[in-house]
Amino acid sequence: MVKILCVAEKNSIAKNVAQILSGGRSSMRPSTSPYIKNYDFQYDFQWLNMGRCNVTMTAVAGHLMNLAFSQNEYGWGKCDPNLLFDAPTIDEMDDKIVKNLQNEGRHATHLMIWTDCDREGECIGWEIVQAVNRSNSSLVSSDSVYRAVFSHLEPSHIIASANRPRKLDQRQVDAVRARQEIDLRAGLAFTRLLTGNYRSVLQSDLEYKQLAKKDDKPVISYGTCQFPTLGFVVDRYERVINFIPEQFWHILLSVKDLDGSESKVKFQWERGHLFDRLAVLSIYEHCIGTCEDRAKVIHVSSKDTKKFRPLPLTTVELQKNCSRFFKLSAKKTLDAAEKLYQQGYISYPRTETDKFPAKTDLKSLLNKHQGHSEWGPYVTNLMNENSTSTNKYQWPRSGNHDDQAHPPIHPILCVDIAKTDNRMTSDEKTVYNYVVKHFLACCSTDARGRSTTLKLDWGGETFYANGIQVLERNFLDIYQWADWKSNDTLPAYQMSDDVVVSKTEMKSGQTSPPKHMTESELIMLMDANGIGTDATIADHIEKIKSRNYIKVQTGSGSGAKKTASVFLPTSLGRSLVHGFEKIGLEESFSKPFLRRDLEKDLQLICGGTKDKKDVVSLIIGMYRNYYQITTSQMRNLIKVYNDIKAESQGQVTQRNRVN
Repeated sequence: MVKILCVAEKNSIAKNVAQILSGGRSSMRPSTSPYIKNYDFQYDFQWLNMGRCNVTMTAVAGHLMNLAFSQNEYGWGKCDPNLLFDAPTIDEMDDKIVKNLQNEGRHATHLMIWTDCDREGECIGWEIVQAVNRSNSSLVSSDSVYRAVFSHLEPSHIIASANRPRKLDQRQVDAVRARQEIDLRAGLAFTRLLTGNYRSVLQSDLEYKQLAKKDDKPVISYGTCQFPTLGFVVDRYERVINFIPEQFWHILLSVKDLDGSESKVKFQWERGHLFDRLAVLSIYEHCIGTCEDRAKVIHVSSKDTKKFRPLPLTTVELQKNCSRFFKLSAKKTLDAAEKLYQQGYISYPRTETDKFPAKTDLKSLLNKHQGHSEWGPYVTNLMNENSTSTNKYQWPRSGNHDDQAHPPIHPILCVDIAKTDNRMTSDEKTVYNYVVKHFLACCSTDARGRSTTLKLDWGGETFYANGIQVLERNFLDIYQWADWKSNDTLPAYQMSDDVVVSKTEMKSGQTSPPKHMTESELIMLMDANGIGTDATIADHIEKIKSRNYIKVQTGSGSGAKKTASVFLPTSLGRSLVHGFEKIGLEESFSKPFLRRDLEKDLQLICGGTKDKKDVVSLIIGMYRNYYQITTSQMRNLIKVYNDIKAESQGQVTQRNRVN
């Protein structure tokens, strides 16, 4: 009888898929790994035309292989790090998981990969094939390997995925393997070089010792994404501390309404502000001398306006918004979203797509939520075509991004936390509620309002005021994070009306420094500059935190009024950026250009226009050259570190004396 071995990326996915395909009638067996189970059942794969087949569904635990160097010859301290640019690599494998795949694959006639449908998932699928090939090479050589394409665990979607598999995409596998080799060779070579030279000087760094975990040996790691991420934080920090405020002056007008009462609206000077006090004073005195308390209306306009509902949800937007709205770190957000996906509550949470496929049945997804205790009435009203509400179901807006793998993040099941005894963590509840409300807002009507602009001429100078009246809130009723409110009503003057000026002011102010970097801003910068992927951005931020290159300054206040935490670079973090800048490698290390170009090359490998071997050879050649420069300039790197550390510790000492 035909036997199909199905392998998922995680045991929770294997369990759910087996439950769906078997109709709840699968039997479970232990595997050689305590964290993975085997699920047996029968299923009729229509594309095989062989009727009901014996199926075993099992799993791995993420990547099965770890690209590495032989520890005997190339372990830490056993070779010159420069040799790692050319040293042979090996693929280390998890023996217990591999043994289970070999056992289950030995008598299989077909292999079906059920890993996540992204580049990493494609590579994990390839790794599974290599493991099964050890015990059943005939299966692989007979081209009996297939790949299921799915993005969530809704039963009808899984059944459809089981019946329309495709082949593994070797080009995606090559892109991942290229990235792994570059990260391994460059990362380990520079990490060993930097750690060996910095470890001793860090012993006297009080800031580093306070941040480091007890008994941890300092590791100064280099990563092709870590350093540009650090560079963004350092650049913002330098702009803040080096900011010099400038004084400016501007003019404000207050006027009387048609009924003679004082209008609350302040009219702004169209010039904005000027940095020359005498120039502003001269203009101000001219206006007073020319017109005193009279102004004339020179422009009146009013138009309909909209507040657009959000675009469908991507991974980057999810991380950015959860950081902004709930002070939830990117890593915690993604961890919670992954758990929700594995339980079948939401779709796959790693996606760049911000448009829904035309065939998606969004109405059925919405209808599941009509009985929800919190947002059920909103959904019922939204779906009721006969209601008098202006808020009606609309097909979501379409963005410009489509990764061709997964739809935008959206809810699959309705989970009423108030009614059910579920085991969601606090973070999972926060992320789930946000995903649902974002989805509901996407399917709602834009908010509508009316904007008015009024311009006055006073002594030859133009002053203006803008007003907004929100007429239909629509999606704003569910998406409370979008700020759009009516402001003070403008006086109802008409064109050429004379206006009584009740108060004039010449005021001064100062330019404000930029604020330190928040996590949501950092995510935005990384995404815009191609640093990391939607799935790895959080990991890169966590890495520079754990390496003590940056520290977190917690926000003030509490609850909804709590300000966002910000990232500040440590002396070590600043010195790494400025050190590589001093030796001429700023563009290659702390700026995003090199990593962004690498990501473009990986995409070209996926598209078939570049070869893996050529990309790896070119990039590694560049890093070999950077390594030689760094080695010859190490004394300058350490000097920059010592100078910045001394400056920082001197500032701390000075503050302590003042206090």
